[in-house]
Amino acid sequence: MPDVQLHDLTGSGSIPPALLARTEADLTQYTERVRPIIEAVRTEGDAALVRYARVFDRVTAADFQLRVSPQEIDAAFQLLPAEVIRAIEHSIDNIRRFHEAQKPQELWLREIEPGIWTGDRHTPIDSVACYVPRGKGSFPSVVNMTVLPGMVAGVPRLIIVTPPGPDGSVDAGTLVAARLTGVTEIYKCGGAQAVAAVAYGTETVPQCLKIVGPGSPWVVAAKRLLSEVIDPGVPAGPSEAIILADDSTNPALAALDLCIESEHGPDSSVFLVTPSRRVAAGAAAALEGYWRDMEPGRAEFSRAVLCGARGGIVLTRDLDAALEFVNAYAPEHLEVLCAEPLAVLGRIRNAGEVLLGPYTPCTLGNFMLGPNAVLPTGGRAKTASPLSVFDYMKRMTIAQVTPGGYPRVAPDAHRFATYEGFDGHARAVSALRTALLPGADKPQDRDPGA
Repeated sequence: MPDVQLHDLTGSGSIPPALLARTEADLTQYTERVRPIIEAVRTEGDAALVRYARVFDRVTAADFQLRVSPQEIDAAFQLLPAEVIRAIEHSIDNIRRFHEAQKPQELWLREIEPGIWTGDRHTPIDSVACYVPRGKGSFPSVVNMTVLPGMVAGVPRLIIVTPPGPDGSVDAGTLVAARLTGVTEIYKCGGAQAVAAVAYGTETVPQCLKIVGPGSPWVVAAKRLLSEVIDPGVPAGPSEAIILADDSTNPALAALDLCIESEHGPDSSVFLVTPSRRVAAGAAAALEGYWRDMEPGRAEFSRAVLCGARGGIVLTRDLDAALEFVNAYAPEHLEVLCAEPLAVLGRIRNAGEVLLGPYTPCTLGNFMLGPNAVLPTGGRAKTASPLSVFDYMKRMTIAQVTPGGYPRVAPDAHRFATYEGFDGHARAVSALRTALLPGADKPQDRDPGA
């Protein structure tokens, strides 16, 4: 049985590049296999989606329909335990509250100098598809995280695409969450074919302007290939997490939290990063007991990650080096299990989300707290942000110059245009315009280009 990987960096002055690699770093093998799927959906539409549902999702239902019916959603409420429905409702309430607080004002204007007014106006994107995965589990939480920001933003058309099960049905929790969040359009397609369907549109699946939500390397590859056709949204691939711990941390607690994101699948990336040999050794020892008590399939996923090349324990010479690793890695999820987590927070530059202290495990962030759990992966937290209301809106800048403000800026604009060689620009703020403006005889409206 393989041991938990220990990456000892105590004597190293640099971070091995291999430790920073993710599954999605090289998508070549997926890209080449995704191309024909995309082309088939583009040219064949629904027929290709039904075929791929039978091939990839092993759907055997003879009367398989791509769109979920209202009756299927009604039935889902009967299948789901009442306490699970209440948990979904609790999650929805917190996520909605967070995103309502995050929503920007529709319009702001500010006078930046006398007579010069500028600002922004935010408006919702017309249509967004929410991708809800299913392959290694059921994810009503992803419905909540992807739909609610769009609802708060006011997107007119929000749809869900999600893989069907072998019987042609959609996970009951996903359907319940969809209705509770307000989505009525749910389509049974997943993987690269779902991305292609919403990028091009089919007879049944509507074309959308944007797609959001996490997915497998197949989904990530399709998003990249179709990025000129549809906005691919936050780059959310296979799960990843870092547990940052100092010597004050209970090793068994650190090990417990290593099992959270590593159970998603063997393509995940999860590390405990610590300068403490005591914590490193104790966490490694505790993991075997946790795996023994977990559901066998999930335990096997976790073991594959933490004993493989993209996971395990990183031992550093001190906390400074541990933070250097965190910032270089830029994890999707970061738990800070340190004596003073708030003191550490100011030194963290790159992470999708930061969860502070022993009472804030990734589990709570994934389901209940409110901030969005669709986060940038693959190191993109260095430049990208979590999914938010802003991802469902676009911003247009607004400006208005008053008659009194025009002569304050036109002369310098004329000088810029002349220097850069743009004659049309310069003429538009020259005496030609002055003569055409209302009240051209007023002194303040004389030739701004003079």
